[in-house]
Amino acid sequence: MGHLVNDVDHAVQDSIDGLVRASGGKLARLDGYPDIKVVVRTDAQRDRVAVVSGGGAGHEPAHAGFVGQGLLTAAVCGDIFASPSVDAVLAAIVSVTGDAGCLVIVKNYTGDRLNFGLAVERARALGLAVEMVVVGDDIALPDAPQPRGLAGTLFVHKTAGAAAESGASLAEVAAVAGRVASTARTLGVSLTGVAIPGRPYTERVEPGTAELGLGIHGEPGAHTIQLEDAAALVASMASSLEEALPGSGPLALLLNNLGGVAALELGIVLRDLLATPLGARASLLTGPALLMTSLAAQGFSVSALPVDAELTALLQAPVAAHVAWPGALPVGEVAVVEVPAAGHPTFTASADHDVRKVLSAVCDGIVEAEGMLNTLDSYVGDGDTGSTFGTAARRVLAGLDDLPLAERPALFSALSGILATSMGGSSGVLGSVFFAAAGTASAEGASVTDALQAGIGAMQRYGGASVGDRTMLDALVPAVAALSSGSVTDAAEAAEKGAAATASMTSARAGRSAYVPSEHLADVQDPGAAAIAVMFRAAATTTRPA
Repeated sequence: MGHLVNDVDHAVQDSIDGLVRASGGKLARLDGYPDIKVVVRTDAQRDRVAVVSGGGAGHEPAHAGFVGQGLLTAAVCGDIFASPSVDAVLAAIVSVTGDAGCLVIVKNYTGDRLNFGLAVERARALGLAVEMVVVGDDIALPDAPQPRGLAGTLFVHKTAGAAAESGASLAEVAAVAGRVASTARTLGVSLTGVAIPGRPYTERVEPGTAELGLGIHGEPGAHTIQLEDAAALVASMASSLEEALPGSGPLALLLNNLGGVAALELGIVLRDLLATPLGARASLLTGPALLMTSLAAQGFSVSALPVDAELTALLQAPVAAHVAWPGALPVGEVAVVEVPAAGHPTFTASADHDVRKVLSAVCDGIVEAEGMLNTLDSYVGDGDTGSTFGTAARRVLAGLDDLPLAERPALFSALSGILATSMGGSSGVLGSVFFAAAGTASAEGASVTDALQAGIGAMQRYGGASVGDRTMLDALVPAVAALSSGSVTDAAEAAEKGAAATASMTSARAGRSAYVPSEHLADVQDPGAAAIAVMFRAAATTTRPA
């Protein structure tokens, strides 16, 4: 597994420098590379309590990404998954602590407790007012004497930072931080291990399983579970969290991406989380977002914190624009806005036996050819052309009784609307454009073939393709030309000939084939052209030409 680094030994320093340069001057780093890797605010007020946190790198944006107004005053960075040294922590404390004192927030790992703890003692010996809060929000190991500190630590960062920014005393800031640290709960899950730059990677998570209750340093989870669908997994995690939480009141939830989960999937996780009894208690939501990662592990964690008016205000207090905290927003329902009636023209249904027969045959032909078209598309695209055309065909078949079959302009317009809403991708848009233009021309008195020619012209204008570009036009254009001077059978033969010709076209200037190497195009018909040929051949089997 590759990594985008220059020198593994300098990776953390290089990343910090990038962060500092992107902060708009709001951040700086202490001198002392490579032993001291500390990011500090440049705008911190010395009459306010300083808030310091940190730990090993590999959890970005934590911890340095949360340095800024309303959050941390400094972050102490160790090497990847390694606690920073005592000297580095002490340097951070001494650099940012004024008369108001300093709160140090530590995740409950042995190395962090020892190094941060000794630095705190040395700072006190220097006469500085320093308090320390240890966060152990992990619930994966209920019998563990010292639970690990996970993403729930960010609740502590945020509330302590907001309290300090408001001018609260060190005792008051420490009390808030201690309260949050003692009540936050977190549970994580991952489908993969962690690939650390410069070290060999072996995947220990078997396909179809997940590790539940893992830490953030690549250590194994508490349990290996069979991976179910998202809803079942999330419901199980939410149930465990609810059992571990004190009280039954409102909660702030934090959905944290461990680094490698797609936003699409986390949206599903969030939906399912809010559908659980735990989610029903949520009054505030942070994420889903990259917050405290484990490099690029394909997993997520859920943190929950009981909240009242005071904690709600602290979680929602403003922060600097450059920090990674995405906010704590109220949880709302799914808002649904009605589509204006103007977006859906209405038609009066009318009957025409012959037109119905042609439409039925065309749609049945497409449904029957769905698998073949998907196979063709798998060579040049993502294998869904048949499914895309099939979805639209089934939609037309289901609504035949509601179509204005006897009114040609209205029928073309109705088909345009169906394709626009039911047929995805560029094929759906082009088909909708085709029928919309045909409907307009038909309403102006054009014959059927002239109306279809108008539709072709619109497709070429908006789609940018022409005959020879290896698209559906290679079958559609000759088919409509043959129809204008011959029969539907002639049109079907012309469409099939045009579709077959695309198999010898090893380059394309439009459509998805334009992005496919020529060796993958040889001897493969364009799936869109093949679909057009299927439709005209199906129409030719009816008793009356179109």
